[in-house]
Parts: sequence; C-alpha cells; structure tokens
Amino acid sequence: MKRIFSTSLTVCLLFIAHSPAYCWGFFAHQKINYYAVFLLPPEMMVLFKPHIGFLSEHATDPDKRRYAVPGEGARHYIDIDQYGQYPYPNLPRDWNAANEKYGRDTLKAHGIVPWEIPIMLNRLTTAFKENNFSKILKTSADIGHYIADAHVPLHTNSNHDGQFTQQKGIHAFWESRVPELLADKEFDFFIGQAVYIPDVSAFTWKIVLESAKAADSVLGFEKELSSRFRGGRKYSFEERKGKVIRQYSAAYTIAYNKMLGGMVERRMRQSVFAVASLWYTAWINAGQPDLNVLAKNSFSESDLKEFESLNEQWSRSGKMLGREE
Repeated sequence: MKRIFSTSLTVCLLFIAHSPAYCWGFFAHQKINYYAVFLLPPEMMVLFKPHIGFLSEHATDPDKRRYAVPGEGARHYIDIDQYGQYPYPNLPRDWNAANEKYGRDTLKAHGIVPWEIPIMLNRLTTAFKENNFSKILKTSADIGHYIADAHVPLHTNSNHDGQFTQQKGIHAFWESRVPELLADKEFDFFIGQAVYIPDVSAFTWKIVLESAKAADSVLGFEKELSSRFRGGRKYSFEERKGKVIRQYSAAYTIAYNKMLGGMVERRMRQSVFAVASLWYTAWINAGQPDLNVLAKNSFSESDLKEFESLNEQWSRSGKMLGREE
C-alpha cells in the first residue's frame, strides 16, 4: 500500500498538467468516493474505511484509461440530445433494444454511460460473492467514477464544452473550477445513509435525465453572466504547478455558482449518495458477505504493477483517445 500512495502527489500534479480536468476533475472525483465511504453500514466500513485512500486516489483511473484504451471514453457520457426531445422516449433504456434500433457504432459514438453503470454493478456484485479483495476495491473505485460522471449535465449533451456556443472551457469550469474553489469551504457533505437500489437501470436513467434537463441552465446562465463581466473581470492569473495560468476568476466563479442555485454542490451530494448506495446494493445482492476477513488484506504485486503501468501509460501519452469530454 505504501507503494501505491507514495506517488499520490506526483499523480495529482501530473493530472493537473496532463488534461483539462474533465469528468468532475481530479479533486471532485476523489471527494465523491471519499465521502461515499461514510454513508456505508458498519459491516462494509470494516473494509472500505481502511482503504478510503485507495478508493479516493483511484477514483480517477477511468480517466487515465482514456489515454490508453480507445473504447474507454464512451463509458463516461451520453449525448442524449442526439436522440430527439426530452425525456427522449424513443431511446430504449434496455441495451439490446437500443442496439437493435440504433446499432452499436451509433450508441458508442454518442456515449454509453447509462448502460455501463449496471454492468459495473454486476461486476462488483460478483467480486463481493467471490470475496475478491482486489476486484472489490478496484471495481468500487471505477463504478464511483462512472456514477459521478452521469451526474454532470454536460456529460449528457453534445455541446459538451460549449463548442457550439462560443463557451469553450465551460465543462472544466462547472465541474472543476467551482468545486475546487468552493467545496471545502461551503459545500455540505453530511448526507445520511446509503440505501438499497432495487432497479439500478431505472435509477441510472433518472440521474441521466436530471443531468440532461440541467444542461441548458449550465450553458445559458454562463452565457448571461459572461455578458455582465467586462473589463477582464471574467478571468484571473494564478500559479499552478510552478506556472502562471489563466483561470476563471474567483468572483466570476462565485457569481456563476450563485446563479446556478448551488447546482454543483447538489449534484456532488447526489453523486456521493448514489455511489455509496450502489456499493451497498452490490453487497446486498451478493448476500451480504462478511468483509471482516478481507479487511487486513493487501494488494498483490500484480496489482501494484497494474497501477504503475496505467500511470506510466497515462503520463507518457500526450493525447486523449476519443472525444475530450
């Protein structure tokens, strides 16, 4: 475990420098998985709490795979506006029916996150049934990422970075700049307890449709706010990783968050609840296995090499495979 966390700071700095911090950003994904642990019952906490550092740090592994695995990107979003009008009744919620209607290539081109989450839930259930320490923690970290991504409005819209409305950069603004500036100071993550989700597919589609409904506000409010901030007040220059970069100013970020009525905090809180609830659901579906026997386990040499290999591939790669979103 020491070998895993000894590179934590390096990995964080690499992530900041390596990408525009899409997909909730490094900071927010870590926070979501971290706080989700505290919503679990004691029977699960015995395993998840001692490994909360792993679950937090590896919340970003799916983003790193986007630089190494060509098909990874589609698992993070769905351009649901490509399928008609809200609430998109013509898009089958069942994968086989959707595949028959639109074809696999079309579905993957527009993103498959609502179908990916139930698949990951089944993998986590199997890991619990097998009492497989490594698979439980790795799959828990991964599914936390996809669930959180489904809560981001611009992960459900083809105008995912404002590229069609002259708002380039709004994606990272909403999901990275706002939480990085405000989460630790103002956001409330006292949420309650995880609950059992009887229909994971329906639960996931509800999340996606809520995100899709909010996308117009995310774009529209920023456009309106931008028209009010004149004379260079929209941006500021800050030092990051030894470099001075242009960033959305604190004043602009705070004003945007206020216009949104706390949407970013709300979606982060809902992400935390959903992540914990699906971890809990997988454990229940597996028959509530005793996790005490796994609590003192550690990752194998093979696991450690896998983590190192992913970080090496990601740090060497200069380009995200597929769409940057």
